[in-house]
Amino acid sequence: MRESDLRIDLLPRIRNMAANRYKGIHPWKDMPDAELLKSARLYGEDKSTGEWGYNLAAIMLLGHDDVILNIAPAYRTDAIVRRVNRDRYDDRIIVQTNLIESYEQLMGFAEKHLLDKFYLENDARISLSGAITREMLVNTLMHREFTAPYYAKFIIENEKMYTENANRAVTGEAITPDNFEPNPKNPIIASFFRSVGLADEIGSGVRNLYKYSHRYSGQYPQLIDGDVFRIIVPLDDSYSFDVEISKTNSIGESIGDSIGESIGDSIGDSIGDSIGENETRKHIMEMMRQNAQISAKAIAAEIGIALRNVEANIKILKNAGYVERVGAAKGGHWVVKYPRNNVSD
Repeated sequence: MRESDLRIDLLPRIRNMAANRYKGIHPWKDMPDAELLKSARLYGEDKSTGEWGYNLAAIMLLGHDDVILNIAPAYRTDAIVRRVNRDRYDDRIIVQTNLIESYEQLMGFAEKHLLDKFYLENDARISLSGAITREMLVNTLMHREFTAPYYAKFIIENEKMYTENANRAVTGEAITPDNFEPNPKNPIIASFFRSVGLADEIGSGVRNLYKYSHRYSGQYPQLIDGDVFRIIVPLDDSYSFDVEISKTNSIGESIGDSIGESIGDSIGDSIGDSIGENETRKHIMEMMRQNAQISAKAIAAEIGIALRNVEANIKILKNAGYVERVGAAKGGHWVVKYPRNNVSD
């Protein structure tokens, strides 16, 4: 493959993306084109023939559209919205260009059709829909089987959105933060995406999907590792994470008052302060209610705190009678003692 097969005009944009990713400091920033492509491992020696040239990753990342389709005729991503017309579609684009511009087109499609709910993280506003679709689309672009005769899909419906792409299955099982083991299908492409800021460290995508999906819809995603890899994210336009937290705050205060009336104001106030006014413990109870089999490790990944802190808070909740573990550590489940309408409604 020759340099003329590539969109060399994309390299200035690539340099800027890499520099922005690393706060202005990245070797690619001032590197000549040929050196940049070698540094990214897009140009090298074919060990079987001894010839030097551009590899498949180079073509998929930076190739001209006709060159890409000559090499991978089934390469495309169908992006479809089915909200009103469920038999056909409300909107659709077919994306058949290099991975860099494919990402931009698909993110634009998602931004057009998804509700961008208000959400603060560490006092900074972030786009929940953007954070979720970024992980979904980066996964389907980076880890697909490019030569497989299967069109990738990105579908938005009323109750869910999902991606599908051809895949080399490793486990054939559902993937969770507890059992996930990083296994990049196309490591050169994955490394390139990380260098330009379109992906983070290996393994962060699963944690981010679980974290932000729950904040976006109150539900967790499904990641299914089969010959077709699927990511399914529930949608609920009426759900608001901030509203649920506010409700939980009010209920925590109510629980403290109720217990105080039953067993004494001092004990009620103490438990109210310990449980009702502690955001971490409220969040843990809500996660247990949503997923009775959830592990302390998964809770820690979702909340973003140390495992030992989660275990300490669970111990407090158990001692106070708010939660109970039924069964063994593996295979058991949680029971939240207070009815749902006393905690989150």
